[in-house]
Amino acid sequence: MKGSFALLLFVILGYMVKFYPETLVGFDQPIQTAVRGDLPDYLTILFRAITRLIDIPVIITWVVITAFVFYRKRWKIESFFMLGNLALAGLLIVTFKNIYQRPRPAILHLVEEKGFSFPSGHSLAVTLLVGSLIVILSQRIKNPVWRKIVQIVLALYLVSVLVSRVYLGVHYPSDVLAS
Repeated sequence: MKGSFALLLFVILGYMVKFYPETLVGFDQPIQTAVRGDLPDYLTILFRAITRLIDIPVIITWVVITAFVFYRKRWKIESFFMLGNLALAGLLIVTFKNIYQRPRPAILHLVEEKGFSFPSGHSLAVTLLVGSLIVILSQRIKNPVWRKIVQIVLALYLVSVLVSRVYLGVHYPSDVLAS
């Protein structure tokens, strides 16, 4: 049911981005203004660091290392699941960006990004890969306290990446939501 809702939300947002982009201004602008504020230096430094942790070379490296560790622990299905999701994320990002071709926001970008805005590749990748990690580790970690700690830390990281993309000015909130 949740997957169906997420797919429906993506389809609706994608349709609006492609055919009626001006309808999203009322949604995107207030959120951008609230998230960005007056761009304090400490938040800019923090969000640049957070977003670098999901750049393509970094994400490929940590997924390969994670898959290797899972494989060595004899979690072979989980290992291949992570590698498959990495490939799927890359395929989805390239495909959807080329379909929708939404320009990036016309506001100050605090990091340099190339290509189109919709959907957010960083957000899609972190949602798919960190979300997968949350599911896998929730099933594998037996100690309930450690399981909860891992879930919270990973969820906080996921949310911080999503917020960083809007804060850094390289995505509209609707790009991140669709991802």
